[in-house]
Amino acid sequence: MRNATSRRNEASPASKRRFLIRMVTVLVGGMFLDGYVLGILGPVTGRMTEDLQLTAVWQGLIAAAALIGILVGSPLGGWAADKWGRKPIFMFDVGLFAIASGMQFFIDSPVWLIVVRLLMGIAIGAEYAVGWPLMGEFSPTHLRGRLLGAMQIAWYGGFMLAFLIGHLLSEYTNLSWHFILGTSTFIAVALFLGRIGLPESPRWLWSVGRKDEARALAYKYMPEDALDDVQHEDVRKGSFRMLFSRQYWRATLFISGFWFCAVTPYFAIATFADSVLNQYGLAGGLAGGVGLSALALAGVIITFLLIDKAGRRILTVPTQWLCGVVLAVIGLWAGAPAPVVLILFLIFSFFNAMYNALTGVYPSEVLPTEIRGIGTGFAAAFSRIGAGIGIFLMPISMENFGPGPTMLIAAVVALAGAGLSQWLAPETKGLSLTEAAAGYSH
Repeated sequence: MRNATSRRNEASPASKRRFLIRMVTVLVGGMFLDGYVLGILGPVTGRMTEDLQLTAVWQGLIAAAALIGILVGSPLGGWAADKWGRKPIFMFDVGLFAIASGMQFFIDSPVWLIVVRLLMGIAIGAEYAVGWPLMGEFSPTHLRGRLLGAMQIAWYGGFMLAFLIGHLLSEYTNLSWHFILGTSTFIAVALFLGRIGLPESPRWLWSVGRKDEARALAYKYMPEDALDDVQHEDVRKGSFRMLFSRQYWRATLFISGFWFCAVTPYFAIATFADSVLNQYGLAGGLAGGVGLSALALAGVIITFLLIDKAGRRILTVPTQWLCGVVLAVIGLWAGAPAPVVLILFLIFSFFNAMYNALTGVYPSEVLPTEIRGIGTGFAAAFSRIGAGIGIFLMPISMENFGPGPTMLIAAVVALAGAGLSQWLAPETKGLSLTEAAAGYSH
């Protein structure tokens, strides 16, 4: 219920809109940075390998370092965000990233490059665990799905833009690979400056019993339809063990398994797009890699436009079944004409990205505030295990079993995700965060 102080401190709708735009910008920027960091490495690998005399093992370790860092940083960042609040982790992760990224300008050994990329991955992992929850906690109900989905648009956009920038700078300038890798520093510093002065999440404050602070910030910054919902939050201490309790194990299984099965085939195919397309007699190179990424970006944008109108399940379940079938057709149709195979890969890239856009939406909606950070962090870490497995096993499987069986393995993973979502994916369209989490836990 509103008190006199809250009414005096309540901001105008225009002021709240300006704040929301600022918050969305710096959160979307964090996800853009993640995609950028992973996308910028590929185009400079040749120069870097020649300069540092890298073996294949060193190349693999450098490429995997950021993913390993995400695996570590996601659960740690989520735990810290639930324990100490969103704001300190929100600032710390981008600060750590800026420092680590800046160190790339001066790297002169593969060992230090691995260390720096590992630190950057830890920062990105923490951003996963705090960025999506913050976006969900500040978003109006009717825009929440779209704003959460915008973060995935930023990831794909960052990945594709970094690939293009890296390629152009490598091919047409004399800039060193150090500088090209280090361009992410400029983005990180801008984000750090943009985050200074942003408030703590009122939902988190309420969940830890700091109700007066929560109420004051909610009236100042949050949309009208979220004000009363904050006061329905439970004052309860969260813990990692709660993720596997009778109340929340289904939510944990769904968000983790869904995310794992969504990204494993994508990372494997996208990372080795050149070699995969070449196996089918198709040209790879810049056009092949950017073509798959462009279709993926288009798929995420379609989800962004539809999610708050059509709902979550219809964009999650049928698209996974379709991708599983498409990969199975590629795997079983050994003599398929090259143009048909290319079309099938483009279809997979488009629809896989559509449901990939939901991987960051669901954790923020189906988990309560006290475990929203650690739950999102755990699911992100679990997904990166899948990404790492896919990247590691793809070239081995292609060499030893060939493209057909490899695509069938990818199909099995996609179909497993479809079955899990058919069973457990909820519909959260139009529900407040409190309603969405409560509905899933019963």
